Amino acid sequence: MKSKSSAIVADTVAVPTGGLLLGALGVVLFSMSLPATKLAVHELDPWFVAFGRAVGAGLLASAYLRVTGAPRPTATQWRRLAVVALGVVVGFPLFTSLALTAQTAAHGAVVVTVLPAATAVFAVLRAGERPPRAFWLAASAGLVAVLGFLVAGGAVRGTVELPDLYLLAAVLLCGLGYAEGGALARELGGARTICWALIVALPVTVPVTALSALAHPPHAAATAWAGFGYVTVVSMFLGFFAWYAGLARGGVARVGQVQLAQPVLTLLWSALLLGEPVGPAAIVAALAVLACVALTQRTRAAAPPAAPAAPAPVAATP
Repeated sequence: MKSKSSAIVADTVAVPTGGLLLGALGVVLFSMSLPATKLAVHELDPWFVAFGRAVGAGLLASAYLRVTGAPRPTATQWRRLAVVALGVVVGFPLFTSLALTAQTAAHGAVVVTVLPAATAVFAVLRAGERPPRAFWLAASAGLVAVLGFLVAGGAVRGTVELPDLYLLAAVLLCGLGYAEGGALARELGGARTICWALIVALPVTVPVTALSALAHPPHAAATAWAGFGYVTVVSMFLGFFAWYAGLARGGVARVGQVQLAQPVLTLLWSALLLGEPVGPAAIVAALAVLACVALTQRTRAAAPPAAPAAPAPVAATP
């Protein structure tokens, strides 16, 4: 009889297309996160934006879990959900909100370029995946393609500033949360994984949001509230339904490489929503990135080692 882990691996290999499509939907939804955050922190306190969106999404998560009658996670799953919450509920929203008070969303897209690589590394460390060498080569080529486009477009500066360190911290924590959540979604499902992670974080996100609102009463124009609403409902809630389901079905490392298209999409949204300049080279970069993503999807993870065969019974001697 095959073990449960072997069945998961087999299912992951058998339906990569479904995982890829779900992952791509998640990336499209997430690609507006930085521009929407930029709109929000332009008038709202970054701590309120980072933690308030988690509180709003946590209320939606509570309603979803109640309506669907989701069973409570096990003790081990609660501990893993805490890791997910640290990465995607607290870490990434907080550090991107702090960074975007002083940086453009387009500049943020530069640093977020390394997120697929961080996700793949954590997929090895946390999800037990072993992508082949061809995968790493294709993923590196996609990373170089995006970085080359951003450098040629002048989006990269020669110095590293505090907002850049915030963004790097956001990327590392997000990669951890993606990998842990993608692996956990194989057991809980994508929707329940993010919902329970939001619930886990409420004892932290609620008081911080309240303190921020008291210190800086949230008064803002409709555009800032629209950005806050997007990161609450889509970036912090609905986007993860598709994203974690895609990671669970198609593999964290492999589907995670779809994020290579996210910086280019973010730049396009930044131009449309914020008026930040984006050159025509985005089309060339997008095609190069899509080609690299296609290559990562054609690689196959190394098969798990086969369990040793049981020794044949020894016939009793008379």
